[in-house]
Amino acid sequence: MKRIALAASLVIFASYGASAQTTEQLVKGATDTSNVLNYGMGYNLQRFSTLNQINKETIKNLVPVWNYSLNDDRSEESQPLVYQGVIYLTTHNATIAVDAKTGKQIWKTKVEYPAETPRIVCCGIINRGAALYDGKLFRTTLDANVIALDAKTGKELWRQKAADIKEGYSMTVAPLVADGVVITGISGAEFGTRGFIDGWDPATGKRLWRTYSIPTPDEPGGDTWKGDTWKLGGGSTWITGSYDAELNTVYWGIGNPGPFNAAVRPGDNLYTCSVLALDPKTGKIKWHYQFSPNNPFDYDSVAEMVLADMNVEGKPTKVLMDANRNGFFYVLDRTNGKLLAANPYVKVNWATGIDMKTGRPIETDVAKDARDGKKVTVYPSILGGKNWEPMSYNPQTGLAYANTLAFGGRYKAEPVTFKQGEWYLGMDLTDPWEWGDGPRGHLKAIDPMTGKAKWEAPSDIPRFSGVLSTAGGVVFTGALTGEFEAFDAENGKKLWQFQTGSGIEGQPVTWQQDGVQYVAVTSGYGGVYSLFSGDERLAKVPPGGSLWVFAVKN
Repeated sequence: MKRIALAASLVIFASYGASAQTTEQLVKGATDTSNVLNYGMGYNLQRFSTLNQINKETIKNLVPVWNYSLNDDRSEESQPLVYQGVIYLTTHNATIAVDAKTGKQIWKTKVEYPAETPRIVCCGIINRGAALYDGKLFRTTLDANVIALDAKTGKELWRQKAADIKEGYSMTVAPLVADGVVITGISGAEFGTRGFIDGWDPATGKRLWRTYSIPTPDEPGGDTWKGDTWKLGGGSTWITGSYDAELNTVYWGIGNPGPFNAAVRPGDNLYTCSVLALDPKTGKIKWHYQFSPNNPFDYDSVAEMVLADMNVEGKPTKVLMDANRNGFFYVLDRTNGKLLAANPYVKVNWATGIDMKTGRPIETDVAKDARDGKKVTVYPSILGGKNWEPMSYNPQTGLAYANTLAFGGRYKAEPVTFKQGEWYLGMDLTDPWEWGDGPRGHLKAIDPMTGKAKWEAPSDIPRFSGVLSTAGGVVFTGALTGEFEAFDAENGKKLWQFQTGSGIEGQPVTWQQDGVQYVAVTSGYGGVYSLFSGDERLAKVPPGGSLWVFAVKN
């Protein structure tokens, strides 16, 4: 009987993921409409699909195909991957493979971590996804481990400890496989840690390199920290980077400095609030650009660095785009880090603009007063003009579609003492929000070179979901009140919505299988806005994670 059961299992496994995923497939991921091979639906993180079966006309017939319960009541921010008819998904405590057509579970592997781990997690007990390569599935764990699983069976192949949770480190990031190296970031800037990015051997789990986001005094940039402040400098790296295979360069965003009280750490504080251009084989920094030097307002720059080829002043240019948390939309030349454009895309009062020669913000008295210890009202708030939720760039319309935030914050620095494993902020959090009147967020269609919105779809409660755009002229996103939504890419008109039963903070994806276009998104409420906003309107939104898959009904 055991032999029969084993043989049956081998037949089942053989029907899924029959061939190992290759480097070439990853490089072509952005144009592979049959699979979703990369975080961001391509190394460029554009989250755009050329599929058009679901379009402005057919969207009215979009219906759920199946729903899979994640058996989890935490926030679900994971992006699904799809390969050869199998959906791969992560939660904070499980890794899952599901049949993409039927929703039936193929395998599920539990993730165990110490009970005390959530104490050192600032903003939600979550995981944002996995990476596929050479028959393996790679993910991180909340207690700062990197693991590799067999993609066919879910069996753990290796596990490596990246950092110690007792020091305030944790991991929620989806890995990136670039040039045959598994690359991961780290969380923990709010706990007086020193951030880094790691490169791992996918076959063995051996760590190949580590690049710290905070340099030592004898390294380039070390003179931007006074005394020993670099040791507690923050600079988390908790959102997955992008990769240009032609340039063989990884672009990774770096988080805020620690503590928030900028007077404690005079200087520019490199490489916080920056983007690093890295060699994936060695981790060596090729160039950097700092968006917000010596920042007091938690304007981290970890969010997606989107790559595109655009005409800039009539010249074809390889660009990197970032809707920065500081309220400015940046366009850089990704070959060298040169600033091409930087314009506000939301209300900004801490700076009047960005100096195009130096790349530095032109700060107002709001920033000066904040550093002097005065209480200020600042726009954007510490949650930013856009938080972690990834935007989409549609090369056909030339627009970036982003869920933006429309409220300010009250900031006042306070004295701070470091104690390992405890919050190291230096900011008064008793009354941090300046809500104002009107909607608290908008889905905006933004011109990257001007920061101006072609249209905006307001939301009384801000959206914290990722965005997906398609050649069908449709933009997908989700609401914290549970609606999965579709908008007209040209004018922002809402075309369709479906209530998923819990708040959506996931990252929608789309693919085609056997001639049918599918759209998938995770639903499950509990992220940073729910934890810190005190928004009573969300009291009736139930937790409960699930994966929804939709298609057009014939």
